[in-house]
Amino acid sequence: MDPTRAFFRDVKRLIVKVGTAVVTRSDGRLAVGRLGSLVEQLQELNVQGYEVILVTSGAVGVGRQRLRYRKLLNSSFADLQKPQVELDGKACAAVGQSGLMALYDALFTQLDVASSQLLVTDNDFKDPEFRNQLSHTVNSLLALRVIPVFNENDAVSTRKAPYEDSSGIFWDNDSLAALLALELKADLLVLLSDVEGLYNGPPSDSKSELIDTYIKEKHDEQITFGDKSRVGRGGMQAKVKAAVCAATQIPVVITSGFTRDNILKVLEGKKVGTLFPTKGMLKEIVASTREISPRDMAVSARDCSRRLQSISSEERKKILLDIANALETNEAKIRAENEADVAAAQQAGYEKALVSRLTLKPGKISSLAKSIRVLANMDDPIGQILKRTEVADGLVLEKTSSPLGVLLIVFESRPDALVQIASLAIRSGNGLLLKGGKEAMRSNTILHKVITGAIPASVGEGLIGLVTSRDEIADLLKLDDVIDLVIPRGSNKLVSQIKASTKIPVLGHADGICHVYIDKSADMSMAKKIVLDAKIDYPAACNAMETLLVHRNLLKSAGIQDIIFELETKGVRIFGGSVASEELNLPKAESFHHEYSSMACTIEFVDDVHAAIDHIHCYGSAHTDCIVTSDDEVADIFLKQVDSAAVFHNASTRFSDGARFGLGAEVGISTGRIHARGPVGVEGLLTTRWILKGNGQVVNGDDGVVYTHKNLPL
Repeated sequence: MDPTRAFFRDVKRLIVKVGTAVVTRSDGRLAVGRLGSLVEQLQELNVQGYEVILVTSGAVGVGRQRLRYRKLLNSSFADLQKPQVELDGKACAAVGQSGLMALYDALFTQLDVASSQLLVTDNDFKDPEFRNQLSHTVNSLLALRVIPVFNENDAVSTRKAPYEDSSGIFWDNDSLAALLALELKADLLVLLSDVEGLYNGPPSDSKSELIDTYIKEKHDEQITFGDKSRVGRGGMQAKVKAAVCAATQIPVVITSGFTRDNILKVLEGKKVGTLFPTKGMLKEIVASTREISPRDMAVSARDCSRRLQSISSEERKKILLDIANALETNEAKIRAENEADVAAAQQAGYEKALVSRLTLKPGKISSLAKSIRVLANMDDPIGQILKRTEVADGLVLEKTSSPLGVLLIVFESRPDALVQIASLAIRSGNGLLLKGGKEAMRSNTILHKVITGAIPASVGEGLIGLVTSRDEIADLLKLDDVIDLVIPRGSNKLVSQIKASTKIPVLGHADGICHVYIDKSADMSMAKKIVLDAKIDYPAACNAMETLLVHRNLLKSAGIQDIIFELETKGVRIFGGSVASEELNLPKAESFHHEYSSMACTIEFVDDVHAAIDHIHCYGSAHTDCIVTSDDEVADIFLKQVDSAAVFHNASTRFSDGARFGLGAEVGISTGRIHARGPVGVEGLLTTRWILKGNGQVVNGDDGVVYTHKNLPL
């Protein structure tokens, strides 16, 4: 439950208002699917013991559709050629109300819920006896678990212009819902719209941000409203006006009626829609949420990164050395928090592979500190001159290395990734936003605290932001004007979701399906050592072997039998492809395109190196693949033709790692082909800038300019 919505747990009576734009489709007909979803939510709340009151619009729209149809049936061709007179709104309301209520009744009846119809006008509320009786009737209905369905009785309303007149006790169903919420002492009012809530700009503008909590003093002057509803008499302006009115006593949420289960999500305390809190609640919200917004966090990271770039290389180096020392000094605290995460994960029943990735094993902190020191002592990557060109006499162009800007890293399980990524970001001069998995929250929090504590005030601890809420990720992924690169590290599902949710460039890999191919000429003793290391050294790693391919000539060989025996002895479950399962009596693998991330692997036999390459291209993930062979010609074919980020000859796939490659550390491994590929270290976090130095040259239509374009020494 989001801390800003914690008070929703005390809600007992709520009013839900659904507008015409939600009730009807774009062609004016009833949106039966959306109404069905709405009714299902109300039924579930009814069963849970909530007192639910529904205020609905749509009668006029439904009636207008029906009357137009009837008029069409009863008109001659000549009648249709005449100018069409707009249908009387009150007649439309009278016809549409019965049809709308009939549908509600049918839907509620299907779910074994009783509903009732209550039609009111603004004049009714001028009578104190009516108001008392209304309250009594509603209380009686709610006690019987009946859902009252309110609508303004437009058919007999005395207002002359019901779609324009904003005078009176209420003037549309939004204001009616607000009035009823106050009159019937509801605990919460939910206004359903055709957008997710109130935005600080047009909802269609990708740069507009959803306002999660409306503060009148802050937002009243900032927001401008567009056109009113396409079908009703209100729109967002009417909803905001009604919400502000009701929020004098009860909280209000404006959210989408198009998104499934939004009412349930509101009551679960999830951060959906725009909350209009009461004054008392606003104080609690401000007290409980001192965190900056996602945009402010990203902007802060950018500002701090620019300060980081402005200091000397030695000062940046010192920051990294201070971080390494701080990690070792605080090792006991870090391990204690990590052990608490591991215990909680085990108790929650997480898979062993995840728990393994979560655990900071003995010696890990020292290893991380050592990697940071290696990184600190590398040549400064920022501002390196990559190329110098004399463009013309006295005009020199330099291509230089430059930080990307702000990185957003989303990773699962592994807290050591936070340390590696943070150190690489600092070395490359980038700002950084980190979002780890909830299972590593304690570990990530203490590591973030230790690392940012070592960053001097002249740079600012905002250089590295730790995102703590899952809800903030969606907001961050929209910030393509502030965040320059997203690197997801985790499951296929995580990577795919992020790629589908952002315009920001994404660097990473979805799967780590790594192969070892044993050729017929392989030294079987070497092959055994490589296979065991590739699978057993760290089974949960993305560079662990998942499929063992073997030349068909070795099918009955003692060497392969020995490798299989050793794998099984070490606890590896072995599955077979179509050939291996039949010949070796192994359980058949469900798919070759599968990352076990555990003590399991697949084995299959292939005809030759070309068949192995075809298999890898068909089922692999272009991560890391290895050949074990004594035949250099075969090895050369494999190394040149396998289209993966890393291809090895007679070496374990586990070497595919930034630290082992001498990169100091890695932010991840990229299987893409643009910008960076394979283990991504400092160089993968850099871009280039052009620096042109002259002494007063101008283009002037290239008159008199003699271009030399001569390469100069660095």
